[in-house]
This record gives sequence, structure tokens and C-alpha cells, in this order.
Amino acid sequence: MIRKFFKDRRGNFAMITGFAMLPIMGSIAVAVDFTEMNRQKQVTMHALDAAGVATARQVATGASDAALIAYANDFFEANLGTVDPDNTTLTVQLPNNQFGGGTLKLKAVLKYHPYFLPAFTALLTDSDSEDSSEISFSALSEVRLKNTLEVALVLDNSTSMDQYGLGSGQKRMTLLKAAAKQLVDTLATQAAQIKQVAMPVQFSLVPFAASVNVGPEYASASWMDVEGLSPIHHENFNWSVLNDPTKRAERTSGIWYKRGSGWGAGENSILSRFSLYQDMTHVSDREWVTTGQEFVCTEYHKNHTCKRGHWRDTGYYDETISTYATWQGCVEARPYPYNVNDAPAQGGTANTGIGFGDPATMFVPMFAPDEPGDRWDVDGEVKNNYNAANNWWNDGTENSSGSVRQKNMKKYFDVRPYGATSSQGSGPNYACTTTPITPLTDVTTPEGLSSIKQAIDRMASNGYTNVPEGTAWGWRTISSGEPFTQGRPETEKGNDKVIIVLTDGANTYSAPYSDPAGNKSTYAAYGYTGQGYNGTGTTRMFMGTSGAIGKYDYSGTNYTNAMNEQMTKVCDNAKGGNVLMMTVSLDLSTGNTEENKAIEALKECASESRFRKDATDPTKPAKLYWNATGSNLAEKFKEIADELSNLRIVG
Repeated sequence: MIRKFFKDRRGNFAMITGFAMLPIMGSIAVAVDFTEMNRQKQVTMHALDAAGVATARQVATGASDAALIAYANDFFEANLGTVDPDNTTLTVQLPNNQFGGGTLKLKAVLKYHPYFLPAFTALLTDSDSEDSSEISFSALSEVRLKNTLEVALVLDNSTSMDQYGLGSGQKRMTLLKAAAKQLVDTLATQAAQIKQVAMPVQFSLVPFAASVNVGPEYASASWMDVEGLSPIHHENFNWSVLNDPTKRAERTSGIWYKRGSGWGAGENSILSRFSLYQDMTHVSDREWVTTGQEFVCTEYHKNHTCKRGHWRDTGYYDETISTYATWQGCVEARPYPYNVNDAPAQGGTANTGIGFGDPATMFVPMFAPDEPGDRWDVDGEVKNNYNAANNWWNDGTENSSGSVRQKNMKKYFDVRPYGATSSQGSGPNYACTTTPITPLTDVTTPEGLSSIKQAIDRMASNGYTNVPEGTAWGWRTISSGEPFTQGRPETEKGNDKVIIVLTDGANTYSAPYSDPAGNKSTYAAYGYTGQGYNGTGTTRMFMGTSGAIGKYDYSGTNYTNAMNEQMTKVCDNAKGGNVLMMTVSLDLSTGNTEENKAIEALKECASESRFRKDATDPTKPAKLYWNATGSNLAEKFKEIADELSNLRIVG
């Protein structure tokens, strides 16, 4: 019996089937859950990618961080389909760089709840554990934002740029023009390949020397001080000397007006630098008009009768009276702190009197006063020449001091005689030597590219060096607010604002070789350094400077040091405004004290590279400063092009 029992195989199939069902059902459970999990995973990843692309487009609109994150979440959930949003989490990391472009990162986490796996696990382990009731996975999406560029070329146009570049055999200006145009061409060619972004690369050009030329077409712009409200507008003028009952000056609500019938049609209009340009006249041409003849005796008899003589025509000169000079477009530096920032101009209008805001924010046209020394007389002879640097008009106050002669306003309303000379000075536009600014221009169009390159070709070398003023105007050309409004909004992500500054010399403000009026300097963007600001004893150049600058030291060295400090401030302010600063020194030597100061100022001004490391210390980013010579300037500009190209890489 026992032997038969062990040989009986009936019921084995059921037992085997029972044991086999466990792995079979487990496999089915795993297969079902795995398939569904993969489906939800794929749906989540697609929703993540779609949200990344859509949000990247929104970044460029300048939307707030909160709005971008909300938009990404809404777009993500809308594309989840049958996946329960409660089982997902989206984390959005916006670009954290301070300039533009950068990478948008989105991370999605999916918590999948299996259908069968928890029960199968419990059967195997005879446990109520919830370890298998949830499976998590995450995915990351990165979108490199398409970057746009706005580049201001701030280029030295001082006299020294006419010298030959070291090791080149060509003049520095010639080398600079070629290198700058090559830079523009390189970026324009790259930008032309990006079709989905409007105006991907724009350039502005700011030629600078002793001052900056904004362009005479902006004379009536809202940011120009057309009413003479700025504290610096009248600092070299004494309107009180116009005290004739029929032709006088009167100040009302901060504005000087023409009062009296002697002004003719101009009565009650504003007295300002602009009105002076219009009111100064000269005899530009004349023609003799014959009205008859008269006999002129040249020799007499003893009885006083005429012995010999001749006939001559009688008549008069028909004179053409023309405006003597027109404002050429240069402006003075605003008083501190507005000379080193991008604060908008806030002044007034003739209809609102003194206006609103701070008139010191307005931009004042340059007007170089006639310095002491007469330039003509009734007989055409020059008298009382003091050898002042810019003596171009007749003083009309011969018995007065040099300062009184210079500030005398009556003289400007005399008509300058025909043929009077001005060899000693160049007139009211003295120190305005550069071509006008070219605002931001899209170089991906043939017209825009040609416009910038033609402006570069028009540059010419003449004048002293004022790097901080050039830098400040470079910043103003790429900002979104006035004076120039072509720049994208500062809140717009995906855009880099860049200033490239090149100079071949130290900051310079000239002391006069003859100073009969006590000006302490020749006239330029900061006016005369001997003139205290707004009734104070401190010249504008020294405002906002450190204790290292002597406030009554009128030496060229002190001027350079003060301008270097102003340069540091404007660079720091621009960098604080998310502007990328690139600086280039041309043919400057560390062995020269003043040139070395310029090199250090340029280094301090430069931003840090986002891509390159310092050659001497790989733990630090490289400074965006290049020390160039005439022989390698083109090579240095190619390196700048590479740096700018890296800003536009699209992943």
C-alpha cells in the first residue's frame, strides 16, 4: 500500500499549477505596471519638453519670474493628458546670470502608483508594507535661451590716434577702423543665421575725444536743456550786463528772457546757449552797389582850389548778414552723479516754467565762450590779444579784467565785420571735434551694416581724451530710455548689453598756456575747471571724487587722476546695471606712469568673462581686458568677437 501511495501522481498538476501561478501572476502584474509606468513617464517627459520650449519663448518677453513659473506649470499640466497632475511636481529654475541668455532648467518628478505590484509584494512577503505602493522617477529639461546682443563701440578719436601703431607701419586710426569693421562683419554674419529672432545683433558707435557729439539733429529733443534750466547752463555767462532799457535780460522762474522792444521780434523769448548760436551774426558776404559818381580832389592850388583829381563811384556795400555759427552737436558732462549714470533727463518746458525733477539731469549744449582778446576793430586790426586759446570775438570791454571781458554778454550781439579773423580760436564749438553718435543699428540688414561701417570710416583724430564721458554715452546708447531709446528693455531676458571701450592714451584735460580769465583749463566737456559748480568752489570734474583728489589742484596730473576715478564710477554703475564691459588699451606701456594708470583703470573697468579663465590663476575668470599694440590689434578684436560669439551660442 505504501509503495502504491508514493507511485500515485494524480493531483500533481494542480499543485504545480498552484505553485506556478505565483510567478505567472507576478509577471503579468509587473508587465502591466511597467507598460503603464512607461506610458506615464513618456507623457510626463513630453509635457516637460513642451513646457520648456514654451516658457523659453516667454522669457524673452520680460515677464516676471513669478509669471514665468506659473506659465510653465500651467503649460506642463495642460499637456499631461491622462496623467494625474497631483502625481507630478514641476520645478523651474530660471536663468540666474545677470546679463541675459543663459539656461532655463525644468525638472519634473512623477510618482507612479502601481496597480498590482503592491498586492503581489504583500503576497510574497506576507506583509502590509507600502514600500512598493509608489515608484518615483525624475527628468530634467534644459533650454539654452537664444541670446541677442546690443554692443556699443566706444572708440578713442583723440589726436594721438593719428600716430603710427607700434610694429604696424599704419596709423592707429586706420588700424582701428579695419578691426572694428571686421568685428561688426563677424557678428553680423553669425547673426544672419538666426532667423527666428528679430534684430539679433545691434551695434552703436560712440566716437569720443575731449567731448561726445550726440548729433545736432537732437537740439530740440526732450532731454536737451533748451530753456537754460540746468545749473551749468549759464555758468560762463553774465546776463545782468544786458541792462539797456530797450534791450535787457530778466530771469523769471529760473529762465532768462529777452525783455524790451530792442529785441524786436525776439522780445520775450528765452536767452540760452541755443539762442546765442542763433543771435550771433557776421557779415558773410558783401557787394558794392554804385549809386553815382563824385569828384575827388587830390591836389590843391594855393588859393585852395582843386588842381588835380579824379572821379569815383559813389555807393554802398550791400552786406549779407548770416548766423555766425551753428551748434555742432556736442554736449557737456552732467554734474555728478549724473555724469556717471544713465538717469533720465528731467527738466521743464516753456509752458511749465521750472518744470519737474532735477534740471541738472538735462544735457547742456557745449558753447565755448569767447576768451579775452579783441579779434577785430573798425580798421580791421586786431588789438589787445591775450593769447588765450579760444579768442574768436570782440570783447567790447577793453578796460576790464580778463574774467569780465570773457563773461560780457553784450559782445555776442555785435555784428562781426566782413573779413575779421579768428586764427586764435575756433569759435563756440571749440573742443567739439568728433563725428556724431550712431544709435543702435541692426547689422543683419544690408542697410544697417553699411550704416555702421560708414560711420566707422568717418571717424577722424582730433582732440584730447575723455574716456569716462565716452563710456557714459556708450551706456546711454544701449539702454532702453532716453536719450537713445533703441535698446531693448533692461528686464528682457535673453539679451546682452555690451560696451567695448578702446583708448590709446590717458585721460587728459588741458591746462591753458595763457589764462587771462582764470579758467584753469581750456574748455571741454567739464567746462572750465576754474569755475565752481552752482556757486560752490568745486569744479564739476572733482565732484564725487575721493580725498586723493586735490579739490584746488589744477594740474594736469590731478585732472587725469580725477577723470580716472570718474571712469571707475561709470564702469561700476554700468556693470551694476547688467552691462558687460570690455576694454582695450592700444600702444600703452606699463613703464609710463600716466599710461600705466590708464591701463589699471581699463582693467578695473572690465567685467569678468563668463567663459574663459585667467591664464595665471585658473580658479578665477579672465578679465575682459585686452592690451593691444598696432601690430596685433586685429587679433585682439578677433578675440573679442569670439567672446561675443560665445554669448550667442544656442544649445
